[in-house]
Amino acid sequence: MMKGFYGKILRINLTDKSYRVEDISEEILKKYLGGKGLGSYLLLNNVAPGIDPLSPDNKLIFTAGPTAGTGMVGSSRYGVFSKSPLTGLYAESYSGGKVAPAIRKTGYDAIILEGASSEPVYLEITDSTVKFHDATHLWGKDTYYTEDKVLEEVGVSGAQAVVIGPAGENLVRFACIENNYWRSAGRTGLGAVMGSKKVKAVVFHGQAKVDIAEPELLKSLLKSISQKAKDNPGVKAYQMYGTTQMVRIMNGAKAFPTKYWSNGTYENWEDISGDSLITNFEVKPRSCPNCFLACGKLTTVEEGKYAGLTVEEPEYETIYAFGGLCCINRLDEILKLNDICDRLGMDTITAGNLAAFAIEAVNRGKIKADLQYGNADGIARLLEDIAYGRGIGAILAQGIKKASEEWGMEDVAIHVKGLEPAGYDPRVLKGMGLAYATSTRGACHLRATFYKPELSGMIDPATIEGKAKLFIEFENRLTIFNTQILCVFFRDLIQWPELIQLIKAVTGWEYNQQELEELANRIVTLTRVFNSREGATKAQDTLPKRFFSEPINEGKNTIYEEELNIMVDEYYRLRGWNDQGLPINEK
Repeated sequence: MMKGFYGKILRINLTDKSYRVEDISEEILKKYLGGKGLGSYLLLNNVAPGIDPLSPDNKLIFTAGPTAGTGMVGSSRYGVFSKSPLTGLYAESYSGGKVAPAIRKTGYDAIILEGASSEPVYLEITDSTVKFHDATHLWGKDTYYTEDKVLEEVGVSGAQAVVIGPAGENLVRFACIENNYWRSAGRTGLGAVMGSKKVKAVVFHGQAKVDIAEPELLKSLLKSISQKAKDNPGVKAYQMYGTTQMVRIMNGAKAFPTKYWSNGTYENWEDISGDSLITNFEVKPRSCPNCFLACGKLTTVEEGKYAGLTVEEPEYETIYAFGGLCCINRLDEILKLNDICDRLGMDTITAGNLAAFAIEAVNRGKIKADLQYGNADGIARLLEDIAYGRGIGAILAQGIKKASEEWGMEDVAIHVKGLEPAGYDPRVLKGMGLAYATSTRGACHLRATFYKPELSGMIDPATIEGKAKLFIEFENRLTIFNTQILCVFFRDLIQWPELIQLIKAVTGWEYNQQELEELANRIVTLTRVFNSREGATKAQDTLPKRFFSEPINEGKNTIYEEELNIMVDEYYRLRGWNDQGLPINEK
């Protein structure tokens, strides 16, 4: 009997309110290992080329990794896969919190939503049935209210929900899927796909329990990881600051994107740093199940116009997007913008980038609006306008590519394949340039978290030679992370030996490092095949023109197009692709 997996997929047709259970073979699971591997495989084989991402023909696929619910540290994450309405290409997004174990208890390795309901619904998925509930009374409500209400109506202890807000309902192309109030499957617009299907929420609960192959081996691994974590400075930094620690680090590296990517440091960075957060606000650590990092920081504003406001953190990426790009130097204002995005169901990285882009459009005389750097109130109004499709908000709701075309600002806009980068400037961290250029979902920092080796001294941030090789090593390992859907913040504690041991403990399958790297390459290649099918070419594996032509830090830091091309070509070669970045063997 198979271990670590159920061997079952749930397919839900929203058009006719039906569902069926399908078998998934052990051969496929061994080949793709669940999580990202399984979700990407199902996406390629279930979504026809050229379909409209917001049409009933698109699929929305949920997976929880085989480690979820086993007690493994860092395993309380789920993945969502689709064709992105923002980029028109491969889409993946992940979220932490308490949902992943609840998905596992439904007894499925993946859940596919297809078709579209004619009226708002929310789904209740269990190990024995699927219920379609009317959600008309929830349509238009924010994410916090919706989550509370559906869990109250279902009334099952331990049930968990994923929800969308008004942004998803109104098909904002960077809408996200939210859970546990502040956790988000944030990037690539998967909330809009859910909204296009008229699904307001999905509630998961059940009693299914998967057998793992070697429980004692898993216990031994957990003990080993716990020992490695003791006195580990990285662990202590996450426990103290969460991701806000990166504000200090990135300004020190002069790679903190500021004033819509025109500078590498923000003069007021200390005011929006992790130290400022824990000094000036009530901050309580929060963790996902089975996690000792406790990187979540439940933050309450104690005085001023936002007194009483509570948000989990803000994450570094939210601080960079609103604090750096939009030059907002007050954490309470950033917390408020974070709260607005969470309630409306919008990705804060894209939202902050678009707000700064709109400010640039005003400054350059392209549009008229009450927007300026440092003005949080104007940005707050803009976020509402985006979610409800009002004024310039209706244009920005279509994403950076559409807005830049509309306003004649294509050469100003910062994005790769329609997705804006995270808060790591590739003019300083050149390996991040390779990461942004080659990621199949658009400018992405999480497929390899390559800022880690560049900032820690493993490799010179300015060097080009050998960078693609090290990048692939990181990308391969984190691709295996995403088959298990492990939190990337455990990357230092879970190396190849631990991954090999983990997979053996859960599934009983024995892989060596080379076999896992080949498996990772297969998954990365599969996502490349998906994009190629949608018309993506080598020309899109590049960076915004401004990165090549506008140095930062008094002209000291830039990345040349020739440097990027050297890294990209080496990346293709090491992946076993041809000089156009196409897989030589697609099987």
